[in-house]
Amino acid sequence: MHRFLSISSKSTSVKNHKQLQLPFTSPISSASPNGHSYFHYFNQKSPSLGSRFGLDRFYSFGYFPNRVNLREHERNGNGFLRLKGFVGEVRSFSSETDRESIEYDVVIVGAGPAGLSAAIRFKQLCQEKNADFSVCVVEKGAEVGAHILSGNVFEPRALNELLPQWKQEEAPINVPVSSDKFWFLTKDRAISLPSPFDNEGNYVISLSQLVRWMGVKAEELGVEIYPGFAASEILYDADNKVIGIGTNDMGIAKDGSKKENFQRGVALKGISLSLSLCCRITLLAEGCRGSLSQVWEIDENKHKPGTVLHTLGWPLDSKTYGGSFLYHMKDRQVIKRSKSVSFKSTVTVQISSFGNVITLTIVAKSSIIVDLHIAEAASVLLISFGFVVALNYHNPFLNPYEEFQKLKHHPSIKPLLEGGTMLQYGARTLNEGGFQSVPYPVFPGGAIIGCSAGFLNVPKIKGTHTAMKSGMLAAEATFGVLHEGSNMEAYWEALRNSWVWEELHKARNYRPAFEYGLFPGLAISALERYVLKGKSPFTLKHGKPDHEATNVAGLHSPIQYPKPDGILSFDVPTSLHRSNTNHDHDQPAHLRLRDPDIPETVNLPEYAGPESRYCPARVYEYVPGEKNQLKLQINAQNCLHCKACDIKDPKQNIEWTVPEGGGGPGYSVM
Repeated sequence: MHRFLSISSKSTSVKNHKQLQLPFTSPISSASPNGHSYFHYFNQKSPSLGSRFGLDRFYSFGYFPNRVNLREHERNGNGFLRLKGFVGEVRSFSSETDRESIEYDVVIVGAGPAGLSAAIRFKQLCQEKNADFSVCVVEKGAEVGAHILSGNVFEPRALNELLPQWKQEEAPINVPVSSDKFWFLTKDRAISLPSPFDNEGNYVISLSQLVRWMGVKAEELGVEIYPGFAASEILYDADNKVIGIGTNDMGIAKDGSKKENFQRGVALKGISLSLSLCCRITLLAEGCRGSLSQVWEIDENKHKPGTVLHTLGWPLDSKTYGGSFLYHMKDRQVIKRSKSVSFKSTVTVQISSFGNVITLTIVAKSSIIVDLHIAEAASVLLISFGFVVALNYHNPFLNPYEEFQKLKHHPSIKPLLEGGTMLQYGARTLNEGGFQSVPYPVFPGGAIIGCSAGFLNVPKIKGTHTAMKSGMLAAEATFGVLHEGSNMEAYWEALRNSWVWEELHKARNYRPAFEYGLFPGLAISALERYVLKGKSPFTLKHGKPDHEATNVAGLHSPIQYPKPDGILSFDVPTSLHRSNTNHDHDQPAHLRLRDPDIPETVNLPEYAGPESRYCPARVYEYVPGEKNQLKLQINAQNCLHCKACDIKDPKQNIEWTVPEGGGGPGYSVM
């Protein structure tokens, strides 16, 4: 079970492209008092990706911790800054025939809440037990937080356990929930219902900003984090045990040839500490494979920090599960505004800002058109506004993006947005199967954590706290394997005995109740909450897989959506521009068809080409071919990495693979 999330955000994000694959640059991030990132680029004589991974360290998000002084660091022979006091021994390399290999005790894929919680908890245990184990986190986003999207009302339960001093350490968690409303929408009215979300003691936050802060905390403990590197394969030994991951090759042209900046991917492997204890652990924290979301700047008189609103009903029909959220974020956030001019040059120079931080990026390239972004700080009032549509909807003509645009014109929503500005847009899938869908998360050599395993609490509409706790439990089990000789089964046992399991078990019947329709679902949910209180003697089951739920087009009529007005509602290209998404155009498409004939022979005639509607970034378009017959065109450079296509395609014909590391959206306040 999946939902599609669309979020719009009020701040245009600054995407600091590290471009680690380029042979002439290497980024080092520098200090910022408010925790946002900026980078210095130093000349590098050697383009070796291995040297970047193993021999040198850079801070990847945000800023050096306050105790770090750049003057105390030395430059090595390749032009890198070497950070004293944060890196232990130099990583060892093992030669392979076609790529370099780097060894770590623990490799974590994904620098989201679960992955960073796991890394932090593991290094805390290392400090407590005086143990020396290495941890590496790889992240496909250009920087930590760049691919993190969530309108987020944050429950701090797991963070209280992980970092109890988070308030004193200036975590970006400042806006307590001040009011909590729940509306049922008809076309013209909003009917207030009792709020079931229990948000007392929770906070309205930007999740992308929170993980940036968590990344800094992880690096302070000695975790090595490498953004801009996408894990493209899992590595096994002869006994089919996972021993690490491989990153994808960089510098491959669209036609498959190697470009001048080609670099072979590297293997990140665990270390065998002894013959009797094979201590190579890989934790997969990649998140879900929907929701649409935006951040808006609104008028000061309409902004009420901490106000939380959820809706269901219109514009969706009674057979389609979904709703919206609208959260008033921190008062007077400082964001960047920019203007740009273009000129021709042999280098790219970008100057941009986030908060009171200026980013300067210089990338050596051949003669190109250059954008110079001139930034100024602006104090704004933000709301996070999102729309969630379950991907098991039946009507192939339904367009989640267009439904979201309709919602903004509802008489109860429109007045809040009028006079405002949509600053950021994004989309992501959510896995909402809950208790019934949690897989056995342990495999030989590692485990699955966070939203990869599906710990979202649907009635709370929260999964960050449960994802973080799962990462912490996995870290404790991992430490037991490496330090005490136990096994990863301990993670599964700890998970089932934790408050995560208890919480998901109590919430297990809410989402499948809506398989019977909107009003039966509401009735069953009310019974679960107010009478049975999660102690039902039965467990409801989910329906068909999402891709099988799509009906053929002949059973439905096309939906005519109103044209966007350019004020509240926008076309896809306009919104896409506000996602800061970017991919190198000269690379193989990361969206692949298992059978290239299915779009024209099955999807178009039977389902009216649903991929052109369920994608929120217009990646898939049917265009006239040579004989004026419609053919599917894939605009992979538009991809927001929401992965709805990998889930919703009726014949499961679309395979989502990772593009070059660093590509994709660049969220900053989502």
